[in-house]
Amino acid sequence: MEKIKEYDVCIIGGGIAGLMAAYTIVEQAPKTKVILLEKGRDINDRHCPIVGGQSKTCLKCRPCAIMEGLAGAGAFSDGKYIISSEYGGWLPDFMDREEVLKYIREADDILVRFGATKEVYYPDDELKLMCLRHDLHMQQAIVKHLGTDANLKTMANLITYLKDKIEISTLSEVIDVDITNHQVLYHLSNQERYLKAANILIAVGRSGSRYFQNWCNKNHISLANNQVDVGVRVELPYNIWEHFSKRIYEPKIVYRTKAYHDQVRMFCFNERGYVVTENTDGVLTVNGHSFKASDKRSENSNFALLSTSNFTSPFNEPIEYARSIASLANQISGGSVLVQRLGDLINGKRTNEKRLKESSVRPTLNAVAGDLSLCMPKRQLDNIIETLYALDKVAPGTANYDTLLYGVECKYYSARPKCHHFMIDGCDKIYALGDGAGFTRSLSQAAANGIIVAKEVIKDL
Repeated sequence: MEKIKEYDVCIIGGGIAGLMAAYTIVEQAPKTKVILLEKGRDINDRHCPIVGGQSKTCLKCRPCAIMEGLAGAGAFSDGKYIISSEYGGWLPDFMDREEVLKYIREADDILVRFGATKEVYYPDDELKLMCLRHDLHMQQAIVKHLGTDANLKTMANLITYLKDKIEISTLSEVIDVDITNHQVLYHLSNQERYLKAANILIAVGRSGSRYFQNWCNKNHISLANNQVDVGVRVELPYNIWEHFSKRIYEPKIVYRTKAYHDQVRMFCFNERGYVVTENTDGVLTVNGHSFKASDKRSENSNFALLSTSNFTSPFNEPIEYARSIASLANQISGGSVLVQRLGDLINGKRTNEKRLKESSVRPTLNAVAGDLSLCMPKRQLDNIIETLYALDKVAPGTANYDTLLYGVECKYYSARPKCHHFMIDGCDKIYALGDGAGFTRSLSQAAANGIIVAKEVIKDL
């Protein structure tokens, strides 16, 4: 049997959390032997057939070029970087807010070194007050719009830098991590491989949250369920929200519905952007992108509108709950995602191809015209409709008949393991970090989490 290679650090997952951890280790402890295992492809080999114009529908490629690969799902995101500890994750639950902000800024400095923009958008109290007058609560932060295209280049530069300093193995799917002997089993080129590492960092991202939860259950690691957000991607003419986007770029608004007292979040705003399909373990959902380059912009803007659910005992599978709703939408649409006009939804009509062609809003995603009420729970749909009418008060035209709703969009966060300084309880020198471990839900906090954990590791090297 081939001798098992040994490393000082094994990082599982090549998203921004894993990359920032790797960067921090090689910069501050350059003699450390590090390997990074990534399930997807190298960043330069990530090519989605839809984005490349080879297909109008998702081909369910494995691995998914949008969700998996070096730089993670964030590589093809709109690239919003939030310089604030007020939202974007739960790191302030585990450390001082000012300390979290310090690490967010440190990560930003690293990204700027590799080409990220220095342009920022600042909070706007006038817009916040206008929202408050209508019981809409706008969260404020300093925000950078990296842009889908520019963000990809920045991450590619960072990865190129790391390739000379650590071992990176792509198309390497981790099957198991032995918590006793720190042996990692993974598949590469359809062959089983093993390695051992003194320190193991599990940074699998949103696409790996299901795997991480199953691994924790297998190893009897106690978990705390996080919330699940289920809703739609809203698409409308860009000038309806231009008075917000030109001043703060992203209107991030929270509303509590009168009917159910549920929280609904408007976020992930993409000015003159595109609605896109995501494939997570075979389940298709929607998201949004927006480019920096002016020649790549559309006539529409889009944003997520999600209703938050927090489950209590005895139910403990919020991820499967969201996946089942999205799976039903896939089934109804014949293996795709749905799009419906708001007016049709309110009037109990299914949007068909004829009605969609009559719409004044031209869809940027080739989704299947249909009826969201056939797959989404009534409570979530009621919340979304009520919130759209509330948003219409500060951005008239939001609740127009032809406003497009794509479904389903889900944000599910992995059940969070019990940790001390992000080291999993009962698992010596095995750390959990980022979106996949339920600690973060943004580029900035995931990046900060990578730096934080790396510094914990360095202490014992």
